Amino acid sequence: MKLVAAAKVRRAQDAVLATRPFSETLQSVFGGLINRLGGEAADLPLLTQREVNKVTLVSITGDRGLCGGYNSFMIKKTEARFKELTAQGIECDLILIGKKGITYFQRREYPIRATYECTQNPDSKQALSISEEIINSFLSGETDAVELLYTKFLSLISSTPSVRTLVPFSASEISQQGDEVFQLTSENGDFGVERKELEVAEPQDFPNDMIFEQDPLQIVNSILPLYLNGQILRTLQESVASELAARMQSMQSASDNAGALSKQLSQEYNRARQAAVTQEILEIVSGAIALE
Repeated sequence: MKLVAAAKVRRAQDAVLATRPFSETLQSVFGGLINRLGGEAADLPLLTQREVNKVTLVSITGDRGLCGGYNSFMIKKTEARFKELTAQGIECDLILIGKKGITYFQRREYPIRATYECTQNPDSKQALSISEEIINSFLSGETDAVELLYTKFLSLISSTPSVRTLVPFSASEISQQGDEVFQLTSENGDFGVERKELEVAEPQDFPNDMIFEQDPLQIVNSILPLYLNGQILRTLQESVASELAARMQSMQSASDNAGALSKQLSQEYNRARQAAVTQEILEIVSGAIALE
């Protein structure tokens, strides 16, 4: 089971690396357009900050168990954030990704906007359906902000529940935020993870005399949903990697515990057997002495 989970972690790692060229190009073009437009981009609906009366929480859990505290940590984080916002007088509802979270919150009758399964191989089609639900809810005024709760992958033995705001976007965050990738390694039969910090993609230089076929504002407005789709896909992949890493550790702990239990039972059995043999020898000796 540990080796199977390790192979799936490597596939998740390859999926993250495959999306890097598109993400870097998108960030570069967006940064160049923002520099070209200046303050005009602030008028775009997805970049507009407004008074927050309702927040939608997007929570990512797994579809299966046997992964330690992965699902329970995220469920507790979502519950705590929900109670924190409602205590401030802010209305909340949920978009749930993953069967474990769906089952938990449906039984407790939380307000749920939409539900999605969390597969072991997230793809752009799945991320697109989630991002469309988020954008439509925000643009229609049904929610004023959307927060994403997911498990940030740190290492094979460590991950942490994280919260970030998805919409409204921050132009500076999109154009200036760096990234990092991880790579599964093995040495002397032990698995490990190497993390690599990636620099911010340089904004693409658009000359002042360049003529766009479309209004640059329309181009930026078209890029933002693509950026959201990429971010959701990335967090889905990172959450899956965290789940698989937790499952690796859970299976390793189960194997270690089974080995320790087997050793302990063998010792108990050998002690009982030795005691029985000793008792039989004593009885034979006692009988022989009695006959003398």
